[in-house]
Amino acid sequence: MPLTDTRLRALKPKDKPYKVTDERGLYVEVTPTGGKLWRFRYRIGGAQKKLCIGSYPDISLKQARDAAYEARRAVASGGDPAFEKRKRKIRAEFLSAQTFEAVAREYIEQMMVQNGRADGTIVKANYFLDKLAPAIGNRPINEIEPFEVLAPLKRMEATGKHETAKKCRSFAGRVFRYGVATTRCKSDPTSMLKGALVTPRAKHYAAILEPTELGGLLRAIDDFTGYMVTKLALQIAPHVFVRPGELRHAEWHEIDLVDGVWKIPAGKMKARRAHAVPLSKQVRGYLTDLAEMLGREGYVFPSARSSKRPMSENTLNAAFRRMG
Repeated sequence: MPLTDTRLRALKPKDKPYKVTDERGLYVEVTPTGGKLWRFRYRIGGAQKKLCIGSYPDISLKQARDAAYEARRAVASGGDPAFEKRKRKIRAEFLSAQTFEAVAREYIEQMMVQNGRADGTIVKANYFLDKLAPAIGNRPINEIEPFEVLAPLKRMEATGKHETAKKCRSFAGRVFRYGVATTRCKSDPTSMLKGALVTPRAKHYAAILEPTELGGLLRAIDDFTGYMVTKLALQIAPHVFVRPGELRHAEWHEIDLVDGVWKIPAGKMKARRAHAVPLSKQVRGYLTDLAEMLGREGYVFPSARSSKRPMSENTLNAAFRRMG
């Protein structure tokens, strides 16, 4: 006899669970605590299986029958509705644990650290993540919508940090695309934000463009009266055309004064490719002076406080400021 709402409401709990059938495999199980749970019974390959649909009255009689109908259709098509439900549940739990921050940190480790990206690039990536984490860090990456990413970017803009906002959007986009590639999300919501941020004005760094001004700078370096190691670093810099960080971290075992070449290993280069710097006669003279002062062990330009550390990144800039 098919169930009705009147019969369902009248069902009372007993000492043990019991079943009351509806039709075509659908039944309600009444628990000792008074719960009324919809179940659908079916067979696949001779084996009896059970699909849990939900509880009454949260799932009405009509909704339970509709769910049982869809399950029968799935079985008729060769499917297993209980197995599919378990898969959906596992996937939902997996995706809910895949927060933006978790995926971003995996991206930094897998795609940046292990691919040998420069330390400075990795530091910047973590900086961008720290800026975004308070807003979307704990959100499941597959649920994040464009406006959720836009909100923290607009707050950055409001403080005048237009370039930071732009770079944070770019970083978030790379994380979302990694999430798509690894099946954690279906799209990159930052692609909808193009044109939503202020385009920052290009800011050019101070530069000497006239030969006479360059000559003045070189003479000022020669007249520098500060720490001798700093002076020699300033004198060498215009000859080797490397980044300040690469110059500061030069080590004696990389320097060949006989052949006149400085071989910078790939790990110290931004592009992660080994680089050979030819050394002019003047530079070899400066380096010889340094070797006589400090010896040829460790860093070429050590810190004034410890020979085990390279010169501070601010040392050369401070020297330029003192020279005016």
